[in-house]
Amino acid sequence: MAGDRIQGTTQPVPEVNLNIHVPHSARMYDYYLGGTTNFPADREAGTRTLAVFPFARSAARENRGFMRRSTERLARLGLRQFLDVGTGIPTSPNLHEVAQRIASDAQIVYVDNDPIVLAHAQALLLSSAEGSTAYIQGDVREPEAILRAAREVLDFDRPVALSMNAVLHFVPGTAHSIAEEFKAALAPGSALVLSHVTPDFAPKETAHLEEVYATSGTPVQARTKAEFADFFAGWNLLEPGIVVTSHWYSPDAAGPRPEPEPGAEPVTDAQAGCYGGVALRP
Repeated sequence: MAGDRIQGTTQPVPEVNLNIHVPHSARMYDYYLGGTTNFPADREAGTRTLAVFPFARSAARENRGFMRRSTERLARLGLRQFLDVGTGIPTSPNLHEVAQRIASDAQIVYVDNDPIVLAHAQALLLSSAEGSTAYIQGDVREPEAILRAAREVLDFDRPVALSMNAVLHFVPGTAHSIAEEFKAALAPGSALVLSHVTPDFAPKETAHLEEVYATSGTPVQARTKAEFADFFAGWNLLEPGIVVTSHWYSPDAAGPRPEPEPGAEPVTDAQAGCYGGVALRP
């Protein structure tokens, strides 16, 4: 599959240095989801996060659900190219599994900066025969490099669905300009899929979450609904607009809206913890 190069690109595979003694956001996210691809430093930081922001596990689960529902909707709308920045550690169903279940010819490019994701990238490259998947080792703060590598796989003269789920809150200060650089590279009919931590429902707990991540070496900037809406400037939001991730639902999805497990309480806005939105470029 990938061999000694990242599938679908000419980018050489870098040497994998996991740096396991330093917590990483992707591995902490895996810990919240109950995964096993994390290390003591990640679990220690994750435990400190849960102590001050007890919604981290539910927020991670709801974000995964938002990813699946938004991908399904865009595939049903005819999108066949997906660029997923901030992929995280593979957790099935991954984005390509959702998209290719609907459109077997879908092409997906995954991007992440955690070397452990590269080590697990083979799970992200199991494409359908008709479609393709590729992996890029890259950082959201370097959009030019990501776009250059992605152009070796995707046709940017055609619509591309750009997903940056639970990523831009790790970019204090410059996130909006980075989003605009990505948006400018996309053709009309392209889609922008975002989710983002917000302080709107649990301000005290969210402030503590920011403190824990900062002390772990990964600054986080939660943003209000108005600040989140700015990411979609100039694009047309799909229904239901900007809502917490647990409320984002495709009205044309197959089957009824998912209900809580029997005996489980519905997820509150504070427990979801993030806004989500999907917009199309006119």
